[in-house]
Formats: sequence, C-alpha cells, structure tokens
Amino acid sequence: MVSKIWTPDTFFRNGKRSISHNMTTPNKLFRIMQNGTILYTMRLTIKAECPMRLMNFPMDGHACPLKFGSYAYPKSEIIYTWKRGPLYSVEVPEESSSLLQYDLVGQTVSSETLKSNTGEYIVMTVHFHLQRKMGYFVIQTYIPCIMTVILSQVSFWINKESVPARTVFGITTVLTMTTLGISARHSFPKVSYATAMDWFIAVCFAFVFSALIEFAAVNYFTNRQTQRAMTKASKESALSTVAITASAEGEIVTVGFVSSSIKSLLILHYCHEMWSHDSTSRFAVVNNHGT
Repeated sequence: MVSKIWTPDTFFRNGKRSISHNMTTPNKLFRIMQNGTILYTMRLTIKAECPMRLMNFPMDGHACPLKFGSYAYPKSEIIYTWKRGPLYSVEVPEESSSLLQYDLVGQTVSSETLKSNTGEYIVMTVHFHLQRKMGYFVIQTYIPCIMTVILSQVSFWINKESVPARTVFGITTVLTMTTLGISARHSFPKVSYATAMDWFIAVCFAFVFSALIEFAAVNYFTNRQTQRAMTKASKESALSTVAITASAEGEIVTVGFVSSSIKSLLILHYCHEMWSHDSTSRFAVVNNHGT
C-alpha cells in the first residue's frame, strides 16, 4: 500500500551519505488517520557535513546543520512546516545523544526559502549545538606540557657551576616538549591556521627553550669573567711595585721589583742629605741573599 500512495521526495541537502535500515524488514511506519491525515515515518542514518571553525580548538563549540527539503517540488506545490513549533518539533533522547568527543548542548530549528532557476523551494534546517569535551586533551597534552615547563624551571635553582646537571635538564626538557608537540599534532584537525592548542604548545616550547638559552648565556658570561680575572692577575704579577717615602731631613727611595722567573727582591736605598753647596750620597743595594 505504501508504494501506491504518493510521498514527498525529501532529500538532505548537506548529506554526504545516507543509509536506509532494512533489517529485518524495512524500518517504516505508515498510518492513515480517520480524518484523512497520513503518518509516514522511516529510520535513516545520515552522514552530513558540518562546517567548523577550529580557532579555539579544543575549547570550541559548533552548530552543525541538517538541511532537508523537496528535490523536485517547488514552494507552490509542497510546503514543509514544523508541526510542534520551533521548540518541540525535534526531540533527541538522552541515551541517543552520547558522543565521545562532544556534548550535545541543544538543538534549534528554522526554515528558509531557497530561490533557484526552477523555482522557490522550502528548506528546513535543524542545528545541533555541540561542545567539545576537553578531558582527553587535558590528560594527553595539557598536563604533560605544564609539567615539562615546570621541570625546565627547576634548573634555575641549580648552581651555575654544575654544568652537566643543567645541561641534562635543558636538553631533556626540549626533547620532551618536541615529542609531545609531534604526538599531539596527530590528534589535531588538519587546518591551515593555528589553533589554540598550537599556540599553547608553542608558548610551552618557548619557555623550555628559553631556560636552555639562559643556562648557555650564564655559562658564557661566567667563563668570560673568569678569564678576565685570570688575565688581570697575571698582568699585575708581571708589573713592578714602587713605593716612595719622603721625609723632611732626607729622602729614602725604595724600589721593589718582583719577577716570576727569578723570584728575587732588590731593595734600593738611596739616602740624600742636603747641604748648602755640596751633598753626599750613599747607595746600598741589598738582595734577598743578604749581600
């Protein structure tokens, strides 16, 4: 009887694949009411496309539409309407709304008129509002990245002379962050722009890499300062020290020369007594051997 009664040629405009269930018999319901109203339902599984903007991934939400209408009959021949109004026409059972990566927040319905070369057609649209679950990404990406950044900051409390320890901390955290970024990228959608997860991993990698650069800078300037101190000390040891002591009655000049090669000390005493027209001088040279 169903095949002998006219039914609308409803199709899904954004559907990519549809399956009509026929096990064990075609899953269809057909009723003719006393007032002449016909109730006709069937079970379908529809795979439809959903445009998404993943800028806030994995904290994103989407409104996925499901559009349907007549394929051949224009508005002048067939009109689609929501029987129970826009609030109660679409019902989703709670046990049927369980998804692995999304929570079904709600659904809204609307209708519009589509103009084409063959006429005006009624298009019915159901928007399913979805919110992504973050539990998987928190466990697999967020917590490991945060722990890696904290571990990289521990190197700041290690003595700067402990070069092997700080090197191990820096290189290990950088390699760990690189591995986490590569493994997390496999679960990312393939888009041409950066998502919120991409920026998070990039900032974490910047913190880890900056800790390694900080150690390299501190080690470089410490070695440079040490070399400067050693150079200055060697120059001071090679120079002579001269002390001049003057008194009112006479002038005593003491010259000390320190050599790193012969390690001798020469003391020159020069005593000068001033007279009216002439002067006498005494000169004494004493080395470290007492001669």
